[in-house]
Amino acid sequence: MVRRFGWLLFGGIAMLGLVWLATLPQEGAQAEGQPMRRLLFVNRSMGFRHGTTATAAEIVVRLGWGYEPATQLLGLPTNQRLFLTTVTEDTDLLSPDILQRYDAVMFYTTGELPLSETQKQALLDFVKSGKGFVGVHSATDTFYQWSDYGEMIGGYFNGHPWHQTVRALVEDINHPATRHLGTVWEVNDEIYQHRNWSREKVRVLLRLDPTSVDITKGKRDDQDYALAWCRQYGKGRVFYTALGHEERVWRDPKFQAHLLGGILWAMGVLPGDATPRPKPQ
Repeated sequence: MVRRFGWLLFGGIAMLGLVWLATLPQEGAQAEGQPMRRLLFVNRSMGFRHGTTATAAEIVVRLGWGYEPATQLLGLPTNQRLFLTTVTEDTDLLSPDILQRYDAVMFYTTGELPLSETQKQALLDFVKSGKGFVGVHSATDTFYQWSDYGEMIGGYFNGHPWHQTVRALVEDINHPATRHLGTVWEVNDEIYQHRNWSREKVRVLLRLDPTSVDITKGKRDDQDYALAWCRQYGKGRVFYTALGHEERVWRDPKFQAHLLGGILWAMGVLPGDATPRPKPQ
C-alpha cells in the first residue's frame, strides 16, 4: 500500500492559496454510505513560528489515515481511514461556504490571524452549530484582540515558566484523549500557563503535578495548571492541549494518540464527557 501526500495549488475564489491534501489509501475506507469526515488544519503563524509546523502537518495527516501506534493505543482499527485533512496557511479558507465542507477546524497558530469580521463570525457559528474545534499548544497564543475566540478556546497563553520533564496528572481516565495514559504521564515539553481560564467553563483532562516543577515560577495562587481540556460551545465541541512544542513530543505515540482522541471527540466520532468539574482533592 502506498501513501502519498503533496503540495497542491488551487486557484479560483473558493480555494485560494497553498493547501496540503492527503491522498488516502483505498483500503480501510469508512463503511459504504458514511461520508468521509474532514479536518481543516490551519497551520499559520503571525507571531512566533514553531519549528515543528511541518512535523505537525505530517503527523496530523497520518493520524487521519489511521496511523499506528496511535490507533492501537486508543483501541481503534488500524490502517482505516478516519478523516481527510487539509493543511493550510491560507486563512481565506475560513469562509462560510468552505467551512461547511468540514467537520472540525484545528489551529496550531500564533498571533492575530488575518480574518475579517465575517470570517470570525463564521468560525464561531461553525462550532456553535455542532462542529468541532481543536487547538494545539500555541492556539491559545492567538487572537488576543478577539475576546470571543478566547472564550471559545477557554483561555489565553500567559507564559511558559517550565520547559522540562513534568508529570501530567490525568483527571479523566475515560475521555478518548486521555484514556490511554493511565493516571500519570511523564512528558518533556514547554509548559504553558493561562489567563482568562476557569474550571467552571471547561472540563480539565490533564493538569500539571505541581510537585514535579519549581512551582514558585508560576503565576497562579491555586497552583492549578491545566494541560488539556475540553468543553461544549453551543452545540459544538472544543478540545485543547497545551502540549506540542517539541519535535520529540509530536513523534511520541502517546501524544499522537492524545491528539487523535481529541480530534475524534471534537468531530463527534468518539464519546466523552465535557461537563466542567472542580479540581480533585
